[in-house]
Amino acid sequence: MMSGSTAGTGAVDAPLRTIAPGRRVTVTVPASTANLGPGFDTLGLAVGLYDTVEVESTDAGLDVTVHGEGEGEVPLDERHLVVRALRAGLHEAGASVGGLRIVCRNSIPHSRGLGSSAAAAVAGVAAASGLAGGDHPTGALDDDTLIQLSSAFEGHPDNAAACVLGGGVVSWTNIPVDGRSAPEYHAVGVPVHPDISATALIPDFHASTEAVRRVLPSDVSHQDARFNVSRAALLPLALSSYPELLWEATRDRLHQPYRAEVLPVTTEWVNRLRNLGFPAFLSGAGPTVMVLSTSAVDAPLLEEARGRGIAVLETGVGRRASVEVN
Repeated sequence: MMSGSTAGTGAVDAPLRTIAPGRRVTVTVPASTANLGPGFDTLGLAVGLYDTVEVESTDAGLDVTVHGEGEGEVPLDERHLVVRALRAGLHEAGASVGGLRIVCRNSIPHSRGLGSSAAAAVAGVAAASGLAGGDHPTGALDDDTLIQLSSAFEGHPDNAAACVLGGGVVSWTNIPVDGRSAPEYHAVGVPVHPDISATALIPDFHASTEAVRRVLPSDVSHQDARFNVSRAALLPLALSSYPELLWEATRDRLHQPYRAEVLPVTTEWVNRLRNLGFPAFLSGAGPTVMVLSTSAVDAPLLEEARGRGIAVLETGVGRRASVEVN
């Protein structure tokens, strides 16, 4: 899992309940793709690639181990995003621990536009929910709370909500008018047609979300805004009932054209795939290219991508985050 920015959470004023040592939970969280073309910071979809986090409450201390993606790169102390999200979740649930032992087994590539940081935040909050108990499938915290807490680390809810709920999501953010309260993050699930599969082309380099956002203009034309509103409105219908409309529904004029210069490899493959009729788009801030389609991408094209050092993931829509109490 990745480390990321800090987040504020709701305060719990009552004394915290200490969780006894030896309670264990295992959390499984999916990758995700955001924007889906026109739905900038709004639309998201879980992808069938998963990280697993094992957490045990202990007497004292913090022991973090990372296997797979991020191994040897992310911090193994309180700065780790799973740890910070877990502490936020425990506080929200009115609980605390003497210590923690955490093992992250990561498959989601970092800084590639597949929601690795959102998965880390969701994993931490969901693990806290499981440790704290409760009757909800994920433990003491319900889905709305999981989305709120994990989205706060991201600053937008598209990836985190898809990770929590699985499948497709439409998400939105409310900014309180008082200028002081924390933003409110919300999402609803969108059912996904069973024939839709996901193919990700993952270049072998990282993309900074902040750097890729800096190339976006501060203003856009009314014409481009109208274009994107229509496609973003169409996308949930294409996902759920009319997959033949996915090519049209994934068209975008608000962010992908401006990012083309800083992501030339991604742009090349998006254009090539779309010219062949495949609904391809930039996954989040990239550099991954995502295709959502009812037909398989041409095998020779995928072999060419692999030959150019691009990893190919052919998978389905991801299931929701899950918590198993061991």
